[in-house]
Order: sequence, then structure tokens, then C-alpha cells
Amino acid sequence: MWNYVVIFKHVNANDYDAALSPSVISGYLFGVEPLNGTNFFTCKEQIRIVFGVMDLDHTLRIDITVAITAQSTIEQRAAYEKWERSNRMSLMIMKSSMSVAIRGAIQGVLLNLMEEQFKGFF
Repeated sequence: MWNYVVIFKHVNANDYDAALSPSVISGYLFGVEPLNGTNFFTCKEQIRIVFGVMDLDHTLRIDITVAITAQSTIEQRAAYEKWERSNRMSLMIMKSSMSVAIRGAIQGVLLNLMEEQFKGFF
């Protein structure tokens, strides 16, 4: 059985803020099936659609490896700020779309990896 969430919203150039209103964001997020361990590909597809519609897929499309410096241009700063916001919002959305069990397991794995990484320093 195929489950698809289709989200359409016509947005005028002057109506960008309305596209990201809290009620619209809630509608997008409500359509994402929570990750529970058996539905990874479905959840991934739904989240990618939501990121694209909300213009938060910037971190998926562009890899920014250089941070802002004193010599950075205005364009570089703007690009980095857009990427950083996209990354922050994307992480929050992905975290909120996971079941508590999955979220706890991932946090445990990350803590173990960080502990291994810094074992020789302490």
C-alpha cells in the first residue's frame, strides 16, 4: 500500500511570509509519518518534500564547508546564514518526526561516538 502526502500551496512573490506562517508549517509537519524503525524510506521521502516546499533543502543541495571570517563578503555571509538556518530548522524537523525510542537510540549512538573520539584527550 502506498501512502503519499501531497502538499500544494500557491505562493506569490509578495506572499513569502504567509508561506511560512505557523499554521502552514504545522500543516506540512502533520503530514510527515513519524519515523518508527520500519518506515525509513517513506519518512525520508516525506521530509524531503516538506524541506523542498518550505525552502529548507538548502543544506541538502549545497555543501558549505567554510565558516564566516572577517574577510567574507556580504554574499558569502548571506549564503552561510541561509545554509545555517536551513540546517538548524531541518535538524529540528527531523528530530520532531522521530519516535521517542528512535530519538533515544540515536542520541545514545552519538554519545558513544563522541566518547570514542575524545578518549585519548582526557
